[in-house]
Amino acid sequence: MELTLVITLLLAVLVGVSLGLLGGGGSILTVPILSYVLGMEPRAAIASSLFIVGVTSVVSVLSHAKARRVRWKMGLIFGVAGMVGAFGGGLVGGLIPGGVLMVLFAAMMVATATAMIRGRKQASTPEGEHRSPPLVRIILDGFLVGLATGLVGAGGGFLIVPALNLLGGLPMAVAVGTSLLVIAMKSFAGLSGYLFSVQLDWPIVIGFTAAAVAGSFVGTKLAGMVPERSLRKGFGYFVLAMGMFVLVQEVPPLLASLRLDM
Repeated sequence: MELTLVITLLLAVLVGVSLGLLGGGGSILTVPILSYVLGMEPRAAIASSLFIVGVTSVVSVLSHAKARRVRWKMGLIFGVAGMVGAFGGGLVGGLIPGGVLMVLFAAMMVATATAMIRGRKQASTPEGEHRSPPLVRIILDGFLVGLATGLVGAGGGFLIVPALNLLGGLPMAVAVGTSLLVIAMKSFAGLSGYLFSVQLDWPIVIGFTAAAVAGSFVGTKLAGMVPERSLRKGFGYFVLAMGMFVLVQEVPPLLASLRLDM
């Protein structure tokens, strides 16, 4: 058990690096770690990840803000709309079987990764310039992303970064920093929904969070050094690999259970 905890804490550092560098990937890593390494029940792993990612994102967004990589107005509007969706998603998610949630989680990862790898059809917005989409569009996108991420327990970076970059026109480094503000807001909203039906193992959650926060400082320093195209495609391939891993783990047992029910 001690070795398992050491491995878990080392992986938690990687979660923090991912959040600081990519503005996402926190729950994509955290949920599988808590579920497969520590053996947590899927809904408890999802709820725990929301707390871990939320706290780590708060720390990371402050570092990005110092480097002027946060669009506060867009992030706050997107985040408030996302909190409403995330709370509803968290309530519904607590009623859905864990295996189904994990498959939905992975399917969204694969779809989002494909969009990130392809990139935007239109030319990228130059660094320092951006054209904000209409307010209604920001609110609608925020609500839908919040609903999806609250449902499957993801802080949402793997959906928020593409939304801000591909739809909002923000440069990748700015999309990463802004996404952390949104992630923090939606993570706590989603967690509040899950807490009606799920109990957390707080000693493990706090230890994991502390290690992730430490890793986030490393990721934040690296974020401004990686070229835009490389950061976007690297993010996409990372999410795609994790999505395929979760599908391989979860689809066979789910299909087997469906056959037994029939």
